[in-house]
Amino acid sequence: MSDSWENSSLPLPRAFTQLLAMPSSLFDAVVHIEYPDWVDGTVDWDRPYVTDEDRMRVAIALSRRNVECRTGGPFGAAIFEAESGRLVSVGMNSVVRHNNCTLHGEMVAFMMAQRRLGSFTLNGTGMPMHELHTSCEPCAMCLGATLWSGVRRVVYGAAREDASRLNFEEGPVFPESYKYLEDRGISITRQVLRDEARAVLELYRSQSGKIYNG
Repeated sequence: MSDSWENSSLPLPRAFTQLLAMPSSLFDAVVHIEYPDWVDGTVDWDRPYVTDEDRMRVAIALSRRNVECRTGGPFGAAIFEAESGRLVSVGMNSVVRHNNCTLHGEMVAFMMAQRRLGSFTLNGTGMPMHELHTSCEPCAMCLGATLWSGVRRVVYGAAREDASRLNFEEGPVFPESYKYLEDRGISITRQVLRDEARAVLELYRSQSGKIYNG
């Protein structure tokens, strides 16, 4: 922190006041996110995934392994190069594992893809088009992040109401939310392999999996 705040006669914002009283080592805090150790045995990073069904099965497999290994909630996602079918990144719900409410499967997939490509957007100059496949319809947070991520297409499996049956809160998502994305060139494909994706939600319910809203 610069000396300007400490030497100023102006009152400090509450957050700054509290931080000044904390040990300086807290300013070195790092959020470290990593895949569970089962990921490499679940996905094949080298093969192309050609069809929507192929790509959705990756997302569903991630969601299922996350439940079976008790490493998170019943949601998985993957980002592909649209034309080549190259798998760029995967994500799985990691909220409880990392004590971080933002780590939904889609968010992890965005973070990992951008880290791998060294770009804050997946729609940068000279990049191929990327698309997100997710095992369940995105919540309000993930749908919002989709706009900024740079993906140009979203494909989801289970529907919002399927997640709601487990008492997962999906937030304020409306038909207008999707129209907003579509008006900006992001296409939406709905309910691909819905039954297979929904079965993972039911597996989580049968194991009395933790509902971690709020």
